[in-house]
Amino acid sequence: MDFTFTEEQQAAAEAAKGVFAGVAPDAVPSPALTPGAVAETYDRALWARLADADLLSLLLDARYGGAGLDAIALCLVLRESAQVLARVPLLESSAAAAAVQAYGGEEAKADLLARAGRGEMVLTVAAHGRTGHDPAERSVTARRDGATWVLDGIQTAVPWAYDADVTLVPAHTGTGRTVLALVPRGHEGADLAEQFSTSGERLGELRLTSARLAARDVIDTDGAWEWLRDLLATGTCALALGLGERVLRMTGDYTGQREQFGFPIATFQAVAVQAADRYIDLRAMEATLWQAAWRIASGAPGPLPAAGDVAVAKIWAAEGVRRVVQTAQHLHGGFGADVDYPLHRYHAWAKHLELSLGPAAAHEEALGDLLAAHPPA
Repeated sequence: MDFTFTEEQQAAAEAAKGVFAGVAPDAVPSPALTPGAVAETYDRALWARLADADLLSLLLDARYGGAGLDAIALCLVLRESAQVLARVPLLESSAAAAAVQAYGGEEAKADLLARAGRGEMVLTVAAHGRTGHDPAERSVTARRDGATWVLDGIQTAVPWAYDADVTLVPAHTGTGRTVLALVPRGHEGADLAEQFSTSGERLGELRLTSARLAARDVIDTDGAWEWLRDLLATGTCALALGLGERVLRMTGDYTGQREQFGFPIATFQAVAVQAADRYIDLRAMEATLWQAAWRIASGAPGPLPAAGDVAVAKIWAAEGVRRVVQTAQHLHGGFGADVDYPLHRYHAWAKHLELSLGPAAAHEEALGDLLAAHPPA
């Protein structure tokens, strides 16, 4: 295990800093004041800049115009994006493209990957199941009917569902296997209903009713969904880390300037101790994130499958980012709830990230199952 970043990974992070430098976290209406979605679509101008900087093709091979980098590089870029609450489907599209590249057929690769890397096509993943708590692959059934697959079921809270050209949908077969279906937007038998995140972003409930797909549009390779789910969860941890770091920095700036009794409140012991505790949370989030990303990128063996490291990272990310934003709100006082100040936006995004792909309790249960299945030698 080596947490030293390569020159290529560091270059990706520096490029991301440059792209995100001018992004304002309050560029859209406040979710606290908006009954529906804060915007109709993602930040398309920012998406174009990411494409120009070759940050949408990080995980793709050179034959698809990519840099051939790994999950660590993607997490470094995601960490920067969360600092400014970047409204782009970077995680979902990158992870979906990587899954197609690793497990998909040649036709799907030729159709999707180069265009996704150039930003001409957006991909997303239906990863939350019917309720957001049950396994996503259990919420949709897939059965063969001659040369086609037939899908039935519901997936909730699909990010960027109304903007994505293709949604990757996990589904279980009658034999207990999991496949990944590539469902185009507007496909017959695939309908969307509006949902809204705590962050104010528009999500979609995807309803599949006898939706038929050709065999070329279904990835039935073993392990494809599990690998994609781990990558999505690890990317969510990177977003939580970047958001938490920015919030703690905001809190430090505020408490260093806010005075009571003639002294900055940052000098008060109670304030300093709370901030120090949150700094420890962030360092634990960082260490577990890179452990999980390294396992995915390297494929290195361990006492548990990589999913165990992902579960540990998500536990820390979910609990840690919640504690960071709650402490920030407390130390900001009433100023933190002012809708003209961006902290409340970070709080809303943090709640979304905490629950995305399962809260801490769900991953604690998954970790327990892995420990039971792989007892120490």
